[in-house]
Amino acid sequence: MDGGRKETPVMALLSFVLLAALLLGEAPAPCGALNPRMLFLVKPDPIVLRDHGGALLTGNLTVNLLFYGRFAPAQRAIVADFVRSVSAASPPHPGGAEPSVASWWRTTSLYRGGGARLRLGRQILDERMSLGRSLSLDNVTALARAAGHHRGAITVVLTAADVLVAPFCMSRCGVHGHDAGGAHGRARYTYLWAGNPAQQCPGQCAWPFHQPVHGPQAPPLVPPNGDVGVDGMVISLAALLAGTVTNPYGDGYYQGEAAGAGLEAATACAGVFGSGAYPGYPGKLLVDPVTGASYNAVGLAGRKYLLPALWDPTTSQCKTPV
Repeated sequence: MDGGRKETPVMALLSFVLLAALLLGEAPAPCGALNPRMLFLVKPDPIVLRDHGGALLTGNLTVNLLFYGRFAPAQRAIVADFVRSVSAASPPHPGGAEPSVASWWRTTSLYRGGGARLRLGRQILDERMSLGRSLSLDNVTALARAAGHHRGAITVVLTAADVLVAPFCMSRCGVHGHDAGGAHGRARYTYLWAGNPAQQCPGQCAWPFHQPVHGPQAPPLVPPNGDVGVDGMVISLAALLAGTVTNPYGDGYYQGEAAGAGLEAATACAGVFGSGAYPGYPGKLLVDPVTGASYNAVGLAGRKYLLPALWDPTTSQCKTPV
């Protein structure tokens, strides 16, 4: 554990915002992350995530987005629409024949506690990069803390393509964790960070929309929203959100003996997006007949996404949308 009154965060992946005056003190070191190589390395079955009995995030939760650096309005809309779609009550479009983002998320309701219903909260812009263009994970935690409004919320810090975060690309595509807040520093809140990999490591954190640095060199897929970096970032965001609600404080569902060293709901199924997946092949996916883009879930207003498989606790198997 780093620092005095902070708690050790969890395992998984992603985080963001304002004043340097609020950034004093060390942030806790994340317990785990989405390793870039895991994106295209399919894990063999069977996989068992043990329930360690700790608190999970359930009920109604708000997701606040902090965009650090420059994101085009269209890029912010891709992310915001994904969050809006996660707990949408109705089919994304008439007929609802295709798998939805909401049906993908419902797998998390199979975990103890019945899952969480997410709604989009505030969208905070820090285009001037208040802490500079080069960040550490301590900075990420401080940004999440400075964003405020943590009660019943998850703070998501998203960094632009030209923002450097110390472990980005080399060892992780994003992180989720928790910290202590409130007037007496006793209230726990969760946060996550994910970066746009378009400039720094598309072959590591935007697969299968870019050829991987390691492993089989199959042709990259066309991203569903036409943005390799943001569509890749959504994969990380989706995986981290699932990890956050099912293992928010490091003592929920994960595989392994030590918290932070194991696999979580999405990282246990890394590299799997559709049925029949194997190393270097994401699985059978849906293809847009007009754009040629690959996807496996549809959100509100018909927006398409590629989302990672999630571990199903009722079958101990990776569950894919298609």
